[in-house]
Amino acid sequence: MAMLTPRQEIILRKVAESYAATGQPVASKTLAADPSVDCGPSTIRYELSALEARGLLAHPHTSAGRTPTDAGQRYLVDRLLAVPEQRGAVAAFDLTHVRRELDDALRVTTETLSEISNLLAVATAPALDSATIRHIEVLTLQPAVVMVVIITSSGGVSKYVGAFESAIDSGLIAWAGEYLNERVGGLPLGARMLLGRLADPELSSRERAFIDRLAPAFTELAGGGEDVLYVDGTSRLLGGHGFLAPAEAGQLLALLEQRVALLQLLRRALGQPGVFVRIGAENDVPGLRSLSVVATGYGLAGRKLGTISLIGPVQMDYAAAIDIVRAGARELSRFAQEVY
Repeated sequence: MAMLTPRQEIILRKVAESYAATGQPVASKTLAADPSVDCGPSTIRYELSALEARGLLAHPHTSAGRTPTDAGQRYLVDRLLAVPEQRGAVAAFDLTHVRRELDDALRVTTETLSEISNLLAVATAPALDSATIRHIEVLTLQPAVVMVVIITSSGGVSKYVGAFESAIDSGLIAWAGEYLNERVGGLPLGARMLLGRLADPELSSRERAFIDRLAPAFTELAGGGEDVLYVDGTSRLLGGHGFLAPAEAGQLLALLEQRVALLQLLRRALGQPGVFVRIGAENDVPGLRSLSVVATGYGLAGRKLGTISLIGPVQMDYAAAIDIVRAGARELSRFAQEVY
């Protein structure tokens, strides 16, 4: 699309900002009262007509005002994405109090995203079978209660607690930790060989019986093949803006229940170098065609683990949404790198 003049860009941006704030079409007299729009009412009306002719603004027949189209929002968003990240824009993300587990950090992040933006926040964690076992700890909780802690390459932590009929010897506990790390450390979680690697014909009957009792810790891991989805703010999106028709709200709720289509959309953000934005009809998922998605990836150096995103009406404040997901992803990445 051909570039707009500076004046046209200002008018388009002002219409989008006002519509995002009020949900009402924006009249030329509203723009004329804005000191940053440095032209008279007749010029404003002319420019509004020009922007409408280019498909960037719409003119509802029941109103004298204009609203931004999906194409108009896309024009503005493309310019926002070209602006370097403002690292001090959002300071609300603080994961220093979170325990050393990625799932806790993701829950806190989605809560913060939704509270700041008043939109639906969604985060994904990597599927268990896409990760490998990084380290295993076998710990004594009580004399007859043992916990197996499995830390994955993606930063996930899995715990399994087993109760025994009698106290377990500390030497057996220490041996089991070394043995399990040696046998299955580095293996993919979903690998068929995982459970088979636990067995060794050279083990004594006592050692074999103990390892067999700990096997469920790995059985549960081997069965996990779907990305984990964290969602917060559904009530905010459905009740806070008033922009969703009942049918659109129903489609969104159905999408959140099915989750598969939403996960597929968010996985596309992993292939993007920066922020991924899909506006209204640009979404090929039916439940999102009346909404917009702003997402970006987070993770370790050289490897993305998942995405965080905001979902809201097409007339959302994209500048704020882009800043928020960038800040959230930056903090999550820092958390993952420092802890894992």
